[in-house]
Amino acid sequence: MHDLQPVTALGGSEPRVDTFDHVTIAENDGVALASVAARRGYEKKCHATLKNVLGAVPAPGRAVLHDPEAGFWMGPDQWMIGAPKTTHDLLADDLKQRFGDTASVTEQTGAWVCFDLTGSGMADVVERLCAVPIRKLQAGDAQRTVIHQLGCFVIRRVDEHHLRILGPRASAATLHHALLTAAQSTA
Repeated sequence: MHDLQPVTALGGSEPRVDTFDHVTIAENDGVALASVAARRGYEKKCHATLKNVLGAVPAPGRAVLHDPEAGFWMGPDQWMIGAPKTTHDLLADDLKQRFGDTASVTEQTGAWVCFDLTGSGMADVVERLCAVPIRKLQAGDAQRTVIHQLGCFVIRRVDEHHLRILGPRASAATLHHALLTAAQSTA
């Protein structure tokens, strides 16, 4: 088979973008993801490598919005690292080489769907979706939450009207439907 074509998490040939007067919901399939978990006894060495990759070690509830890699805290000595797919298609392999035996690195790109919410109504939409205190979040805050019974991560980006949501790729359509419904109800 030589005619295979990649599809986005929502099944399209191009990422879906839904624009309303107050918010835009954009499927972002351009993010490579890998999880990093420090191995017991190597935590300090893992932290040092993570600091070299991101510039800092993400603390609980925080993300480091470094360029081109970014990362957020997922649990004790566990982080998710993201970078543009165009330049980091082999992100997990690259991180495995950098961390060596100090961490377990797992490819996560195919496991997650990423949606970027932007616009002046972003906070109104998020308030209908989950219990994250969106109006109090600062750039770099990262929270784990539930949206429409799906475990998700929400990350406040630098722009005050930009939030990134990562949810399970297998439930991309359900998460997208929840985002659309919330956006339509705040219009």
